[in-house]
Amino acid sequence: MPTMHARPRYARSWGVLAAGAAVLVTATTVGAPSNAAGSDSHGDRHRKHSRYEKIQILSFNDFHGNLEPPAGSSGRLVTGHTATGADTTIDAGGVAYLAKHLQLERQQARKQGRHTITVAAGDIIGASPLLSAAFHDEPTIEAMNKLGLSVTSVGNHEFDEGWKELRRMRYGGCIDDGAGANNQNSCAAHRFKGAKFDMLAANVKWSKGKHRSLLPSYTIKKVGDAKIGFIGMTLKGTPDIVTAAGIKGLTFTDEVKTANRLVPKLKRKGVKAIVVLIHQGGVPAQQSYTLPNGTTTQVNPTYDYACSQGGSLIAAQSPILPIAAKLSPEIDMVVSGHTHQPYVCKVKDPKGHYRLLTSASSFGRLITDTDLTYDKVKGDIVRTSVKGANLPVTRDVTPSPTLLSLINTYENLVRPIASKVLGRISGDVTRNDIGEGEQPLGDLIADAQLADPTTAHNGKTAQIAFMNPGGIRADLTAANSPYGEATGDVTYDEAFTVQPFNNYIVSLDLTGQDIYDLLAQQVTGANAGSHKILQVSNGFSYRLGSTGAVDGSVTLNGTPISKTATYRVATNNFLQGGGDGFGAFTKGTDVYYGGLDIDAFADYLQAHSPYTPPTTATRILP
Repeated sequence: MPTMHARPRYARSWGVLAAGAAVLVTATTVGAPSNAAGSDSHGDRHRKHSRYEKIQILSFNDFHGNLEPPAGSSGRLVTGHTATGADTTIDAGGVAYLAKHLQLERQQARKQGRHTITVAAGDIIGASPLLSAAFHDEPTIEAMNKLGLSVTSVGNHEFDEGWKELRRMRYGGCIDDGAGANNQNSCAAHRFKGAKFDMLAANVKWSKGKHRSLLPSYTIKKVGDAKIGFIGMTLKGTPDIVTAAGIKGLTFTDEVKTANRLVPKLKRKGVKAIVVLIHQGGVPAQQSYTLPNGTTTQVNPTYDYACSQGGSLIAAQSPILPIAAKLSPEIDMVVSGHTHQPYVCKVKDPKGHYRLLTSASSFGRLITDTDLTYDKVKGDIVRTSVKGANLPVTRDVTPSPTLLSLINTYENLVRPIASKVLGRISGDVTRNDIGEGEQPLGDLIADAQLADPTTAHNGKTAQIAFMNPGGIRADLTAANSPYGEATGDVTYDEAFTVQPFNNYIVSLDLTGQDIYDLLAQQVTGANAGSHKILQVSNGFSYRLGSTGAVDGSVTLNGTPISKTATYRVATNNFLQGGGDGFGAFTKGTDVYYGGLDIDAFADYLQAHSPYTPPTTATRILP
């Protein structure tokens, strides 16, 4: 059974562990100890003849191109709580700090005679800040090469620009994109050579042909004398949360069946030590906290709360749990992601034996350090030896100069795009709920999409616009002035941080019944457990009930919509393809693609400057 992981070097909180297309085979030893790292020849001879090999696996997930230290809550970790129950936090993340912490962990491992490898569980790129996205995420791939990533699974966001672009990320090459004509510039610094690390997509198959995988299904790494197989997968539900056009011709298969079918293949190659890297995850249970007066309240969990510090296993409805419980008993541990949550937990395999399940939050704020013993006689991991903990990527170390140099190169290249002022806001425009799920920033984005002239088609202009809340990634803060601009000025960088996907705005015809179906899908079906309230444009309103819009309450410019009439609707191509469980969008007819969402947002800000956000809900009514 996994046990507590503790080392004396850092004063940190340690988690108590209660609970394809081609095959890549790497013959190179990863992380071999050296005399410079603290080994001596006598110790090396002893380990060479020892039955057991000590291994360190460092892992992270959901980096999302955060090269610079992420700001606000995205760049903090909850470490505890005050007497009033308020969070105490530390700043964390930034690729130069991530690289330094990885270096320090590897050095410590090698001094202790352990071999080491660094792996990840998807969404390394996509939904990235402008510094990476302006260059098609090439800087992030280069950063991963420099910090020593060996292998990752793909996640859903690796498909943001489509499968062809994902393969370019792996194998390299340049895009003829007009040298920044659309605020993106491939190969701006030099020719892009692609990833030096393996990218795995075991459950992403070509729909036709021999059902081969888009990228390799697994890779075998020699870590010291140990041979470890890594199987990489994204979540089966990826088609529901990415743009349909970007995955055309692909099929996403069941995670458990896919991994379990690969186990015999690995065993036939003499590999019994198997690790799954999967882009699907869980959510820690809420943390209870007792105030000095004896009152118990619910607080935000600390980064090491799940399965530790009194915390229970991650919430029972977490989608990773049934996957982890059904994976073959031959699989020794599971590195997960997608939910941006921190946990180091134990789960039982089908034979009732415990194995480790980990996730390192997001944006490079945590590293999971897993230690294990490899039995060279059996050729397998000693399951009871597996132990791990999440380690904060603090900013109190000297950042990696190599990564700082990379960041500086791209900061200079992106500055002319990033610093352009688009307009002004009179106050903060936030994602805060001002009633029934309506958000001030959601109102602004929906209005911008409605006003976008590029979606006009066949003499028809949009009457209603819908925006998915998950596509709104940050607030607009009036006081934020990264380029020295005046208070209230909104730069392209800030606007892009709000909408980083480069989605197209699409217009289409929907019937009134289709619109009622859309509004019902916010709180039913795939969204019954976690509601997704669409943001809507000015002039459109309705009353929200437990199963959708109250019948007869849906109006356009004060007039109830007719379920048999046709309306012209604008939205992004993600929703138009049925993303986020909104299948009613796929019933649309006369579909027409306009310009990019970020351009519509920028144009609207310029035309309505200074913009004053609403303070009460006027579109979604109780």
